[in-house]
Amino acid sequence: MRCLRLLLALGLLPPLARAEGGRLRENFDFGWRFLRGDAAGAEALSYPDGGWRRLDLPHDWSIEGPYDAAAPSGGPGGYLPTGVGWYRKHFEAPAAQAGRRIEIQFDGVYRDSEVWLNGHLLGRWPYGYTTFRYDLTPYLVFGGPNVIAVRVDNSRQPGSRWYSGSGIDRNVWLTASDPLRIAPEGVTVVTRSATADAATLEVRTRVRNGRGEAAEVRVSQRLEGALEEEPAALRLEAGAEAEVTSVLTLPHPRLWSPEHPALYRLRTDIGTDAVETSVGVRAIAYDAERGFLLNGRPVKLLGMCLHQDGGAVGSAVPEAVWERRLRLLQAMGCNAIRTSHNPPDPALLELCDRLGFLVMDEAFDEWTVRKPQIKFGYSAFFPEWHQRDLEAMIRRDRNHPSVVMWSAGNEIGEQWSPRGPAILRELVETFHREDPTRPVTAAMDRVFTDAGRAPAAFTGLLDIVGYNYVDRWLDRRETYFGPDHAAFPERRMVGTEDASAPAVRGEYPERAAPAGTPPRPLYLSAPVRTEQLWKFALTHAYVIGHFMWTGFDYLGESRWPAKASSSGALDTCGFPKDTYYLYQSIFSPRPMLHLLPHWTWPGREGKVVPVLAYTNCEVVELFLNGRSLGAKAREFPRPGTQGGWNTYARPPVFPTTADLHLEWDVPYEAGELKAVGYRGGAVACTETVRTAGVPAALEIVPDRTALRADARDAASLEVRVVDAQGTVVPGASNRVSFSVEGPAVLLGVDNGDPQSHEPYQAGRRDAFHGLCLAVIQTRREAGPIRVTARADGLREAAAELASAPAPEAPALFGALP
Repeated sequence: MRCLRLLLALGLLPPLARAEGGRLRENFDFGWRFLRGDAAGAEALSYPDGGWRRLDLPHDWSIEGPYDAAAPSGGPGGYLPTGVGWYRKHFEAPAAQAGRRIEIQFDGVYRDSEVWLNGHLLGRWPYGYTTFRYDLTPYLVFGGPNVIAVRVDNSRQPGSRWYSGSGIDRNVWLTASDPLRIAPEGVTVVTRSATADAATLEVRTRVRNGRGEAAEVRVSQRLEGALEEEPAALRLEAGAEAEVTSVLTLPHPRLWSPEHPALYRLRTDIGTDAVETSVGVRAIAYDAERGFLLNGRPVKLLGMCLHQDGGAVGSAVPEAVWERRLRLLQAMGCNAIRTSHNPPDPALLELCDRLGFLVMDEAFDEWTVRKPQIKFGYSAFFPEWHQRDLEAMIRRDRNHPSVVMWSAGNEIGEQWSPRGPAILRELVETFHREDPTRPVTAAMDRVFTDAGRAPAAFTGLLDIVGYNYVDRWLDRRETYFGPDHAAFPERRMVGTEDASAPAVRGEYPERAAPAGTPPRPLYLSAPVRTEQLWKFALTHAYVIGHFMWTGFDYLGESRWPAKASSSGALDTCGFPKDTYYLYQSIFSPRPMLHLLPHWTWPGREGKVVPVLAYTNCEVVELFLNGRSLGAKAREFPRPGTQGGWNTYARPPVFPTTADLHLEWDVPYEAGELKAVGYRGGAVACTETVRTAGVPAALEIVPDRTALRADARDAASLEVRVVDAQGTVVPGASNRVSFSVEGPAVLLGVDNGDPQSHEPYQAGRRDAFHGLCLAVIQTRREAGPIRVTARADGLREAAAELASAPAPEAPALFGALP
C-alpha cells in the first residue's frame, strides 16, 4: 500500500488516474471502529478510540441483540435494541489527490446520522433509507491522517412499523474527481422508443465546473453497438452547472425483460471526468384496458412485497444473501418486487436489473400524519426533509430498467384528509419533474371502505391507483376491481398490497370454528382468498397485477413472544412454506406438484388428515402405500368453445373443482404418500412424502460453493435433521452447532421460528421443524472452506466450499491502523 501511494504521489501510475477519465471511486467499507452507546467529543480528530470494536461495513448493531420484551422498539422493532452508536475511520488522503474534489457517499444510515471530518460537522441526514453525500475537500488533510466520525441516533422508539436495524447498514463510497466533473447522478438515460429493430436513447448529462475559470467541455457518449454521435459542446463559467442532451440510436437492440434482462454499459466522458452507467433498453406503458405493457407486450405483475431485512443478517444484507432470496422468488414464478415501504439498498436494484425483476420503488410510510403504532416515525421529518429525500431517491434510481413504477407512500393518513391532495400533488410533480417516464401510484388501504370511495381530488392525482387489500371491504371480497373499473373506465389499477396465506413453516394448527361445528385445519382455508384474488387478476387484462404481503417473513410487526411476522411465502431463513408452492402453481408455467401437510402423525392412525395438492398439472392421482385414492382435476382458465358449438381448442379436462388446488380426505397410516401429475395425458411430475423415523443424521446443503475472497461474498447453508432413510424429521428440534475452518467467518444462524429468541450471532441453533440455517462470509484470503454441523447423537455433516482470489481494487484512501 505504501508503494502504491508513493507511485501515485510521484505520478508514475497515470493509467490508474485516467481509468475513469480522472475519476477514482473506492469502496470505503473496511477498517472502521465502532462504539455502541454515546460518547461526548467522539467527533474530534484526537479522540482516543483505540478500545473501540473494529469492524467492516455494512453493519447493523440491533441484530446482535438481545431480545427483550421491554425493549423500547417493541413489537414493531422485533424487541431488539436500538439506541445510539458511533463509527470512526482513520485514513490517509494521498498528496497526489490534492486539488481534486473528494466526496463521501453513504448508501444508507439508519437513522438520524451526523457526520464529521476531522472535527468539522459535514451535515445531518435523518432518513435511514436514502443515499446522501458530503464534500470532504475543505477539511481534508492531504498527505496526512484524517478521521471521519459518524454518530447514528436510533434512540427515539418505537420509530418504525417494522424492523429497521441500526447503524451504517449500507455501503459507503469515496470519490476523487477533477473539479470540472459530471455531477453526482448527473447522467440520466431515457429510452424514447424501443423495438426489435431499433431503439432511441436520450442521455442527459449534468456537468459542474468547480474550477476557478471558465471551461469548454465536450461531452461524448459511447454505447456498445450504438451509432456514434458528435460530442455535445458547452461552455461553463466558473462555479456554473449545465445539462446537455445527446441522442443515441441503437440498431437491433437486446431488449431488457424479465426473461432476457440484457444490460449495456454507457460511458459518458468529458475529458476531465468519466462515468459508466448500466442501461437496460425497454419500453413501458400502462393502459386502462390492457394493463402493463413491456416492449409492447402485456405482462402481469406477479409481485411480492419485501422489507429490507435479511433475517439473521438484519438490515446489513450481503449481496449474495439478496441474490439467493431473489432467485428463490424467481423460481416461485414471481417477476415483480415492491420495496415496502422505503427506498431499497441500491445493491438490491442492481440485482433486480441483472436478474430481471420489475420494481415498484416506494418512498415513504408516513407523510404528516403519524401512524398509531409508532411515536417517532418519518412524519416528524417530512415537512423539512421530504423534498430532499424524494429527489435523492428518484435521481439515484431512475436509470434502473427494473424500476417501472414509483410509489409516493404506503397507507398514508392523508388519503381522506382535506390537505391530502395538496401534499400528493407536490410529490407527484416532483416525480414527474425528475422522471417523466414512469407513472406514480400510492398504496391506498382506503380507496374503498364502507364509507364509500376515496375523494377523487386525491385518487385523480395518481397515474395509477394502488389498492391495498382490494378485497377487504363489503362486496369487494367477490367483485375486486370490477365496480371501480366500471365507474372509472380510464383509471389504471394495481394491487399494491394483498393478503397472503400467513403461516409458520411446518405448523398445521386447527382453526376455531363457528359454534356447533368441528374445528378445521387452518391450511384448508389458507389458499382460498389468494386463489380467488389471482383468478380475477389473471382473467381481467386491465388488472396490472398484485404485490402479495409478503415474499419473506420479516423481523418486527409482531407481538411477544413472536419477534417476526409470519406473512411470507418463505420464512426468515428463505425456507419455502406451503404458500410458496401455492404461488408457484399459479405463477409458473413449469410443471410442479406439492403435497401438504407432512406425513408424520404418530397417534393419529385411522383419523382423517386432509391432504392438499398445489399443482399446475391438469390431473393428479394420489396413492397411499401403493393404493390409489383417486384422481382429481383442476383447470384454469377453463376454455370456452371456439369455432363452433361444443368445439374446444384443446380437449376438456372435466375439472373436479373450481379451486386452484386439489384435496383428498385420507385416513392416516404411516408410510408413503405419492402424487402423480398429468398434463395432456402424460406424466408431468411426481411428489412423494414419507413418514419420518427418529432423527439419525444431519445433512448440510450450501446454496453455492464457489466464493470470492473479498470479505463480502457469502453462502447460505441449509441444515436438515433426517432419519436413517434421509427423510427430514418434521418435529426435530435438535441443537446444531457450527464450526468454520478456512478463510471465512460465521455471519449468522437462524431457524425460521418467529418465537425463537436465540441470538443470530452465535455458533449454534436449535432446528425448527427439522431445519436451520448458517450464513458464512469470506475473508480476503483465498482457500478451501469447510463448514461442519454437529448435534448430539446424530451423524455430523460437512460442506466443502472454495474461496478464490478476487481482483483487489486500489485502496487509495484505505484505513490506517
